[in-house]
Amino acid sequence: MSVRLIESLATTEPLADVFSDQSILRAMLDFEVALARVEARFDVIPREAAEVVAQAANPDLFDAPELARETLRAGTPAIPFVKALTERVRSTDRKAARFVHWGATSQDVVDTAFVLLLKQARPLLEADHVRLDSALANLAEQHKDTVMLGRTLLQPAPPVTFGLKAAEWRAAAQRGWTRIASRFAEALLLQFGGASGTLASLGNKGIAVGQALAEELGLPYPDAPWHAHRDRLAALVAACGVDTGSLGKMARDISLLMQSEVGEAAEPGGDGRGGSSAMPHKHNPIACSLTLAAAHRVPGLVATFLASMVQEHERGVGGWQAEWPTVADVIQATGLAVASMAEVAEGLSVDPARMRANIEATRGVIFAERVVMMLGPSLGREAAHKLLEQATRQSIEQKRRLIEVLEDIPEITRAIPLDVLRTLDAPEDYLGAAEEFRKRL
Repeated sequence: MSVRLIESLATTEPLADVFSDQSILRAMLDFEVALARVEARFDVIPREAAEVVAQAANPDLFDAPELARETLRAGTPAIPFVKALTERVRSTDRKAARFVHWGATSQDVVDTAFVLLLKQARPLLEADHVRLDSALANLAEQHKDTVMLGRTLLQPAPPVTFGLKAAEWRAAAQRGWTRIASRFAEALLLQFGGASGTLASLGNKGIAVGQALAEELGLPYPDAPWHAHRDRLAALVAACGVDTGSLGKMARDISLLMQSEVGEAAEPGGDGRGGSSAMPHKHNPIACSLTLAAAHRVPGLVATFLASMVQEHERGVGGWQAEWPTVADVIQATGLAVASMAEVAEGLSVDPARMRANIEATRGVIFAERVVMMLGPSLGREAAHKLLEQATRQSIEQKRRLIEVLEDIPEITRAIPLDVLRTLDAPEDYLGAAEEFRKRL
């Protein structure tokens, strides 16, 4: 399936396939077929009826646009879907049609089908997180000694290493996937409770049928139906929000490093990637833009899901109906973000020479903190800070190296020998625990 034009900046093709009409129909049919098979095994319905249901379960034979229209009237896709399935079964075996969807309720098929879709989406997200992790590990190791400006409030600060920056991105993405994976494990559960969550219609076979149904579909069986309790899905959605935010932070950093005035790194381009319709010279941060777009969209979707958790008694009115598009959008946006950043990390070009040149362009003012700390014991931190404020202003105004300015200040030269003073703007000598932090991450 191709991605719809309206969502072409909001998903990937594999994830669009997962949430396509055909995929949704297949998941709902899988539930109904598995239910019929299990109930036949427990002599709840005739075995012949289960066989006919299985034969009718071809998603290509269902009119998805018509089901969508009828869903708007019914308030749930399950009602027109079960009606259509029943008609298909009836066309083959009128008696078998009596046993379609036996003992289940609309929310059982809808929730379980959606869980089956999430189960398909999980390995897609995981594969791109693995790609991203590997690429960032390589960048962190390759650039462990590559010095660059630290930047605080978008202004030059003492140096860091690009290896540390890449390791920080990697660690955040690892934490993000760890959260998502654990939330998937909690949320991917069978939903099967019947009319009000007691399976009363199946008599004393309810739990046995439920357990067998879960096994048939490859899903864990919960302690009880979760019709109006949406906390597990909420935790998954929230974890995706955190992950997308972390990926957005990485995208923001790289897009800023790509600015021509900075020029320290660039995401891969070519083959129509990153160009401009008006300006041939441009190399735009497209993958970063897609990730940032996802990071902008997902928090609102998370809030929508959290608001929809307040569901009434045994079946929600309005809250449950808000979930399908919300969760689908969150998963697809998260998938697009991680796929985009995996592409960036795998093809990122880094310019160590430009990074060093940008450090040198500060004329050493970023090392003012270092001088303050050396002067502190003899002059006191406050006095030293005031001296360096004046010296850095003079360095900027006169376009002179900070060290040259400091050599003219007696209070400083009395405290710091000239041979030491003249080496204080070497970035490699003022990295603190950067390499240790990189290794730990």
